[in-house]
Amino acid sequence: MSQAPLPPNATIGILGGGQLGRMSALAAAELGYRCHVYAPDAGSPGMLVSAAHTVAGYEDAEALAAFAAQVDVVTFEFENVPARTLEILRPLVPCRPGEKALAVCQDRILEKTFLAQAGVPVAPWRPVRSLEELQAAVAELGLPAVLKTTRLGYDGRGQAVLRAPEDLAPAFERLRPHPLILEAFVPFAQEISAVAARGLDGQAVAYDAVENRHHHHILDLSFAPARVPAAVAEAARGHAMRVAAELELVGVLAVEFFLLPDGTLLGNEIAPRPHNSGHWTMDACAASQFHQHMRAVAGLPLGGVERHSDAVMRNLVGPEGMAKLPALLGDAGVAVHLYGKGEAREGRKMGHANRLFPRGTLEGGAKDAALLAGL
Repeated sequence: MSQAPLPPNATIGILGGGQLGRMSALAAAELGYRCHVYAPDAGSPGMLVSAAHTVAGYEDAEALAAFAAQVDVVTFEFENVPARTLEILRPLVPCRPGEKALAVCQDRILEKTFLAQAGVPVAPWRPVRSLEELQAAVAELGLPAVLKTTRLGYDGRGQAVLRAPEDLAPAFERLRPHPLILEAFVPFAQEISAVAARGLDGQAVAYDAVENRHHHHILDLSFAPARVPAAVAEAARGHAMRVAAELELVGVLAVEFFLLPDGTLLGNEIAPRPHNSGHWTMDACAASQFHQHMRAVAGLPLGGVERHSDAVMRNLVGPEGMAKLPALLGDAGVAVHLYGKGEAREGRKMGHANRLFPRGTLEGGAKDAALLAGL
């Protein structure tokens, strides 16, 4: 594989046309590249800002071959690209972040196994292929516990909290496809994440770890930096860079963690792409996570990850989030990023807003009320 950076005006193909593809395409344009978005849905957010687009299924061999002929490299805005897509594209064009990263992160059982092998502790878990196995797993791990699909779950979809024995059979029937995975319930103190980037040359960097809060299983707020001891934040960053190296990743990934009251970090999930909890980097760092991803995919040196400001990011979700828009747009201290979506349906991410503060404002547990005014 060539290690030479793509020249200006080269074309980067992006599989997936959602908001992550949109923001990646905008970052690529700032770096002098063109983007060609491939997705099954016409009018996807990424298509609205790209130089070209293809509307076709992810297993359409003819359309994928034509797409590959028009781009210099291919990347992904989500990790659930069918295996068949890679089989078709791999002989035709370089695909980054790489097959290993996608294979591991598409399956929660492979993901948990990988994290443990990479030295990242995880909560106890068991594979579940039948109701009998679920009952046996619950006997070992106890209740409450979380039953999840091994594939395709996100933003709370594809999972159920089991609190009593009578919850087992209905949850097993509802969650498909099988097999499933049962995870022990973790009494965590905080949820934090770290975004890392790894270049084609193996160079790796990581942004400051952030603290995340969720509402109805969807990320609501991210605080950068995480209000945790320095050793915890550095451990999260170290884990993320090690995971990127072990996956042979080319691009950006995020690792989500549970922080226990005693300071222990447990790895929860890996996302081999830019991540919602990294959106604060768009305004608080010289090179955002989207610039880093495009830099890596294009074979460029990675940019700086230093934080010049503290930041709070809030997702704008559904009608409730969009109702905040007039006030946010009128606030000179807030940067608003909208995704070009149409209807503001319940639970749909429509955009996000970043508020910056002088470095050190968030450290030491500053009061939320003062920091979140206007968000």
